[in-house]
Amino acid sequence: MSPSWKIFPKSKLVIERLRFLFRHVLYNLRGGFLIRPLTIALALGLGGAVLSWIEESKPSIGNWVPWMLFFSHTDPGVAQVILSDIATSTMTVVSIVFAILLMTLTLASMQFSPRIIVSFARDKVTQWTLGIFLGTFLYCMAALPAAHLLPTPFSPVVTVIGAIILAIACVGLLLFFIHHISHAISVNHIVDRIASETEIALDELMPFPHRHVHVETSDSIEPQSWTAPVLNDTSGYTRFVDLKQLLSVAISYRIKVQVRRVGQFVPVGTPLLLVNKAERLSDEAAAALRAAFDFGPTRTLQQDVEFGVLQIVDIALKAISPAVNDPTTAIGCVDQLSRILIRFASREMPEPRLYDLHGVARVNIQWIDFERLLDSAFEQIRMYSKADAAVSLRLLRAIGDVAITTEDKAFRKMLFDRARQVVDGCSERIGAEELKPLMVRLTALETLARPEAAQFSAQPLGQ
Repeated sequence: MSPSWKIFPKSKLVIERLRFLFRHVLYNLRGGFLIRPLTIALALGLGGAVLSWIEESKPSIGNWVPWMLFFSHTDPGVAQVILSDIATSTMTVVSIVFAILLMTLTLASMQFSPRIIVSFARDKVTQWTLGIFLGTFLYCMAALPAAHLLPTPFSPVVTVIGAIILAIACVGLLLFFIHHISHAISVNHIVDRIASETEIALDELMPFPHRHVHVETSDSIEPQSWTAPVLNDTSGYTRFVDLKQLLSVAISYRIKVQVRRVGQFVPVGTPLLLVNKAERLSDEAAAALRAAFDFGPTRTLQQDVEFGVLQIVDIALKAISPAVNDPTTAIGCVDQLSRILIRFASREMPEPRLYDLHGVARVNIQWIDFERLLDSAFEQIRMYSKADAAVSLRLLRAIGDVAITTEDKAFRKMLFDRARQVVDGCSERIGAEELKPLMVRLTALETLARPEAAQFSAQPLGQ
């Protein structure tokens, strides 16, 4: 019979999966394009059905409505016409407006990046607009049967007034939605929104300030200690890892697990994670470990800060391509990337190891560090902007802004190395006269990168 510590109760696995599913639903509610509009529409539709039922049960309620608001208190035909007309016009407006919106998003995705569709899907104004329009339609359809001629004529006065109020609200919301979309499809607004969402994800993942003390990461663990892989059974990008469930399973089976970095693509049949005790890895344990991962066809910002950075980099690269030639957009992207890097450098990295009550490291996970995020943010832009002095100059300014805000000397050294690469690359493609401003900023960064540098004036880099 198996020892008790090898048994991971199925009831506990079910509870963990329910908790995992609940978190997934909450994330979709905050950012999905389906749940919020559907919830609003169903709530308004239910409200129309309940209100008409209450009014039909107590007809005297309609007597409180002034005649000037609804003249035909006793004419069900008028109520039917109003409800049906509002429902028909609402669905017509939804069809036309959102068809145009989808065409606009298609053009924007072709011009900027296909990944910005994710950002538009998370837009709350769009979700509320769609939800209220669909909810008005369901409200009218649910209330329409209450207006009848047989067996006795009845007109749901209060319900009709509610439909009229919703129709007026839809008109105002439509005007606001058009105004909002006209701003939302501008590239500056798109990049700013991606940066803001990335900062939110960063704050959730890294809530503590940077301590300027470098600790050993999970990358330094000897690979010989991992003897058994757990193969993946679902292809996709790792979007979220439930570390609490991994730790619970590892403690229950007395194993140690090594987890791949969030955001990587894991095909079926490849190692999802590694464990150190092959003889303790049962089928139940492998299933419990796999259940802690959420996969999908695209990356998300749940635990993947790099994904937000890559979206902005995509827009910048397309802007500086010869086909588009829009350095101003690329400069705006560099500014937003510096904003994210400043926030990242000011926060402490997530703990790469999770321990049990006895101080044994049971879970080891790789998180993206500052150097990797810095390369993801600036390396491709640096490579493609060697002949563009304006973008390269703004790259140096962004690097200087990040360096000013951090006191970590290792970070400053990394930033200076990247700045030197920018100048070296530009020296091959532009003339000496255009290179002078770059050299001025590089000299200021070199001063900052020196070990004895304690304070630094932002004036040279801001010129």
